[in-house]
Amino acid sequence: MYSAILGCQFPLIKPSPFFIFSTGYSSSTSLPYNPQILSGSTMFATTESMSHTHNAHHSNPSLLNGIGLENKVDELRQLMGKVDGDPLRIVGVGAGAWGSVFTAMLQEAYGGLRDKVLIRIWRRPGRSVDRATAEHLFEVINSREDVLRRLIRRCAYLKYVEARLGDRILYADEILKDGFCLNMIDTPLHPLKVVTNLQEAVWDADIVINGLPSTETRQVFEEISKYWNDRITVPVIISLAKGIEAELSPQPRIITPTLMVNRATGVPIENILYLGGPNIASEIYNKEYANARICGAEKWRKPLAVFLRQPHFVVWDNGDLVTHEVMGGLKNVYAIGAGMVAALTNESATSKSVYFAHCTSEMIFITHLLAEEPEKLAGPLLADTYVTLLKGRNAWYGQKLAKGELSLEMGDSIKGKGMIQGVSAVKAFYELLSQSSLNVLNPEENKLVAPVELCPILKMLYRILIVRESPVEAILQALRDETMNDPRDRIQIAQSHVFFRPSLLGQQN
Repeated sequence: MYSAILGCQFPLIKPSPFFIFSTGYSSSTSLPYNPQILSGSTMFATTESMSHTHNAHHSNPSLLNGIGLENKVDELRQLMGKVDGDPLRIVGVGAGAWGSVFTAMLQEAYGGLRDKVLIRIWRRPGRSVDRATAEHLFEVINSREDVLRRLIRRCAYLKYVEARLGDRILYADEILKDGFCLNMIDTPLHPLKVVTNLQEAVWDADIVINGLPSTETRQVFEEISKYWNDRITVPVIISLAKGIEAELSPQPRIITPTLMVNRATGVPIENILYLGGPNIASEIYNKEYANARICGAEKWRKPLAVFLRQPHFVVWDNGDLVTHEVMGGLKNVYAIGAGMVAALTNESATSKSVYFAHCTSEMIFITHLLAEEPEKLAGPLLADTYVTLLKGRNAWYGQKLAKGELSLEMGDSIKGKGMIQGVSAVKAFYELLSQSSLNVLNPEENKLVAPVELCPILKMLYRILIVRESPVEAILQALRDETMNDPRDRIQIAQSHVFFRPSLLGQQN
């Protein structure tokens, strides 16, 4: 019965080439969920009333500005030595919220130029969608006229009906093809070309986007390296990962995701870049204005900044890879504490601002251990910190812990949110900065101490999250410690250059 009503024979849903390459976002009145939508008469009436108007704000930019986009593709193709008939191959590795959104934005912008660029995304197969998520997904679909229309045109709606009724199991890779990221169900994306075989996805890729958590980056790229043994050309890798690992032997060293990729694949660090900024994935895809920086070698960062830039997503380039990548991991650490403070103080603006002052001073101090002249905490760096402390998944996690709605026993991979990367980063930064070989002079006490002793908030987060010696409420004790110095003092100490430890990056003193 359903196939006659909802399948490809439905008279009002003749496939349209234009529709396939548009986002289909519409400002028309949404359709609330109605169980009667399963009936033939209701379905016919609903489809009959659909508006064919597309919101220009969400239209495919390639349809509106094809010449400009094509020029950007041609310039990048030329730089990468591509010849006619050989498309530029871009592959997203990892399908979390930001990785999926980033790949979907590229598909939305450049997907119409199929002869010149091919965009795909890889995610692991086999992840099933539970019944509650399938029911919620069905509600999302039926509340968005543009999404409903798109699925019917693609003959893809019936499977969501069957999943809603419990007659079918959906899989994460399957729904991603229709534009639904499992970690971000409420924000439908542009349909994506999904590949579940890693070798097929990456073996001939020109540009690889690392959308994996930092905790998975090393393992996946070690596997990828097996498929690149016979490559002649060297790929370019853009890492979105935010987190670090601590290497304690033979000497303490910080391992960032770009270094993980370099070690795993042998791709020169000059071909590995980091992109970060104040980016809440769902808001970026919904065309909230945002900016970001792509950091790395000049040869690639400047043309890629041009290629990635969109009207609502401005990308600048910067040469300080270290500071930006380390800050990307640090902000997740302190965001967990920010969420705790917000929940425990009933969203007190005063308490949150005090926390912000102290945690940013610790972040500045830590970056000065790693770089002699680190990028200042300003612009996108500061904005990224601010938005993550305000609304990111790590702040959400801290809030839920403080409210008792989550427990540490549940781990740091949370259904519907993905990996809470700040937890592993707390452990890594604490262990790294606790090493006696990195001892620095505490000017106030005139004695040598481990760097972590000058970071009381980081110490408390470690006690709460990792060794679990203190309750969540202890974060306020650290914040209200009467012996805590003015944050400005810590910044001045850091800026004196006496704490710079080049060995943390594997450099010689």
